[in-house]
Amino acid sequence: MKLTKLRHACVRLEKGESTLVIDPGSFSEEAALDGADVVLITHEHFDHVDSDRLRTAAAANPSLEIWTNESVAALLTDVPAKIQVVRHGDAFDTAGFGVKVIGERHAPVHPDIPIIRNTGFLVDEEVFYPGDAFTPPGVEVPTLLVPTNAPWMKGLEMIAYLREVRPARAFSTHDGLLNDIGLGIIDQWLKLESDKQKADMRRLKPGESVTLP
Repeated sequence: MKLTKLRHACVRLEKGESTLVIDPGSFSEEAALDGADVVLITHEHFDHVDSDRLRTAAAANPSLEIWTNESVAALLTDVPAKIQVVRHGDAFDTAGFGVKVIGERHAPVHPDIPIIRNTGFLVDEEVFYPGDAFTPPGVEVPTLLVPTNAPWMKGLEMIAYLREVRPARAFSTHDGLLNDIGLGIIDQWLKLESDKQKADMRRLKPGESVTLP
């Protein structure tokens, strides 16, 4: 399986002739959904979902499937795609990928902002994308897409999550709000943790790909 990091919180997975895209929001590339067979959306924030782009993608591919939670599905009623609602504990197969649903709640953002639904996805028992949360996966995770910067988190929590999950590989996500100085700090912290855990932990640049076992 080929994993490509796109801007901010968007990731593309390719296996055989199938393409799965996670969280193509407003910060991701215009071409993020080109050729997509399946889209997974963790939650309703604009940096994770863009209804205009999804409408365009669905027009280009009438067979497009979108898997997400109830809150996001309610925002996409005018998107002409097959929209499937999932919840924590569900499992499904789509376009040759096996997906398990893990997690229910977004991390707290602000005392005056209600906590929304957040749906994490484990793809092919290999890649876990928790969305905007540090959800304990409860299973072994070979490849973790770890949030590294957000208004709802601090670096200490990122390190604690990496030590809790202990993946063989961890790649930065949710890093689109950082300038070069901030990205350099993330690179340094991931390098230190990579050395400590003897694992591959790093930030992929937008457009950079890795091939997973």
